[in-house]
Amino acid sequence: MENTYQAKKAAAKAYLSQAFLLDQCINSNIAELSKLRLMSQSISSQGCDEHYNATVNTQAPFVKQIEKIMLLEETINNEIDRLVDLKTQIRQTIDALPDINERMVLRYRYIEQMSFEQIGFEMCAVTRTVRRWHANALSHIVLPNNSIDCALNS
Repeated sequence: MENTYQAKKAAAKAYLSQAFLLDQCINSNIAELSKLRLMSQSISSQGCDEHYNATVNTQAPFVKQIEKIMLLEETINNEIDRLVDLKTQIRQTIDALPDINERMVLRYRYIEQMSFEQIGFEMCAVTRTVRRWHANALSHIVLPNNSIDCALNS
């Protein structure tokens, strides 16, 4: 029975944590995009050779960077769409909890990414109480049957 209880809490925590992980992935991709944009602006132009060489790429060096930028922008946009959908579903899942304290702890923790100490300050409660509400909420939450899986390798 205890294993089932712990497994349920672990599954709930994993589901709720997806938004944070996806947000981190988006931020990482945005940082990479910024670097690619800088690189595309600093790439020198191709030298003008007097003779033709069929094995030499005649495309300007920045073209490859622009293609990478476009692909990364598309990836970021898709990830943002998934994040919005996931956060909407997480909010609905959290809002189904009957206890207001449990709902607020999960909202602060998984939607607003607050620490237990910050949540305690917001809710005028000691950290120990916040952790208890969090544990209770994880055991009471009912995961949606059609939960969005934001595996970061897709």
